Amino acid sequence: MVTSVTNLGRSGLFDWLVQRFSAVILGAYMLCILGSMLLTPDMDYAHWKALFDSNLMRIFSLITLLALCAHAWIGMWTVSTDYLTELQVGARATFIRLLFQASCALLTVVYLLWGIQIFWGA
Repeated sequence: MVTSVTNLGRSGLFDWLVQRFSAVILGAYMLCILGSMLLTPDMDYAHWKALFDSNLMRIFSLITLLALCAHAWIGMWTVSTDYLTELQVGARATFIRLLFQASCALLTVVYLLWGIQIFWGA
């Protein structure tokens, strides 16, 4: 079995399960936000701030952010390994693929840290 250093779980089944589980978390978060908007039609900044000041919502938001990062990484890794191959790109495909994956990883970490700062910052 061939494994890749840049693969998240070292197993296609594990990555598939992580992506499906993260999609469920993302869907639940979307329903939570949508439900809070529908149940409070006159929501203003004070209501919105109170919603996100609760620790339960902060933890749910952090879990969702982690799920989003894992979901995005697996998706972009799959795109890079499926479409950035030697046949389409040429002899430098490995370099281009690793550069693409490194850029995606860096961007994912930046977004994760930025999101943590937004949810847990002052």
